[in-house]
Amino acid sequence: MCDNHAPDDLKTPSPERRAAQAVDALRHGWALDFAGGPVLLPIETAIASGATADRLLISAARAATLKLTNQRDAATSGEAPHTPILIRGGEAMALHSARPIADPSLDLDNPLKGPFRAEPISWADEAVAAMEYARIAGILPAFMVDPREGGEPHSLIASDLRAYTDAGRLDIITRARLPVTATEDAEIIAFRSTADTREHVALVIGEQTGDRVPLVRLHSECLTGDVLGSLKCDCGPQLDASLDAMARHAREDGGWGILLYMRQEGRGIGLINKLRAYRLQDQGFDTVDANQRLGLPDEARDFPVAARMLELIGATKIRLLTNNPAKVKALEDHGITVAERVQHQLPDNPHNARYLATKRDRSGHLLT
Repeated sequence: MCDNHAPDDLKTPSPERRAAQAVDALRHGWALDFAGGPVLLPIETAIASGATADRLLISAARAATLKLTNQRDAATSGEAPHTPILIRGGEAMALHSARPIADPSLDLDNPLKGPFRAEPISWADEAVAAMEYARIAGILPAFMVDPREGGEPHSLIASDLRAYTDAGRLDIITRARLPVTATEDAEIIAFRSTADTREHVALVIGEQTGDRVPLVRLHSECLTGDVLGSLKCDCGPQLDASLDAMARHAREDGGWGILLYMRQEGRGIGLINKLRAYRLQDQGFDTVDANQRLGLPDEARDFPVAARMLELIGATKIRLLTNNPAKVKALEDHGITVAERVQHQLPDNPHNARYLATKRDRSGHLLT
């Protein structure tokens, strides 16, 4: 007689599985069905072309652009620019009309929107989780709420999100010798988390010794700057300069260094959203305002993972190459002792001067 009973782990997926599947669902344009909350369909990627909804979930910054600032008290989960705001239009909205509402880079082509009114959110935890899932998936944080014809949704619980961001699940997977331009004496270490799809790496330069404090650079992936040579930021030159500094430290002082190369493009908002921010910068917004208009945080990097990488390497006391005191504090908050902050400033150019000034004036970077 056949046993048709499914194993327990298939009957009730784990929080980690539900969370990972939620990110995948958003990338594929499928809706999320939160227990105790609504069904939320991602506006940017939705494939249910016939979907309509009376309400949308957007960010507070986006709501301000739509002249709903005076209704912000309708939100129940905070005042940050990426705080979720629930809005209702005068009539049901289809995807083709919802997308210009979600994407600020389309404002010049679609200037007339609304009228809308903000409404209280009785499911604040689910709303906040949805916005964070959108950031992790690299899509715009904007959703149709309880859409009609929205397709079959993925079921999950708001608290599942914690499983996805559990830095303690990170492990070293492999390591190999990797001669680089700065030095032939380098080793690359690859890390993987069972709760995340991103694979970070570290480049260890020189001979690791317990009696020397390593020179460390935490560098976030930047395709445009690191690979394509973009002049809009200083990422590529900072990467090269940090490797040169570590190589010189190893060669001349007998020290060693660690480059943490983190897979968190655009300070954690993803490549496509970073390019959207570039488009807004071309319209006159600085980098902070551009992120906020997209409904995304200016700082979304995963410092607990960086701290965990250093712990696994065996470097819990470091000298940190950075101009950003907040980065020092973030690592120290997660168990890393920063013995010294080492200035890491490079000359600007006509294309990134405003970007660097914004980092100094609005993000607290110590640049002269």
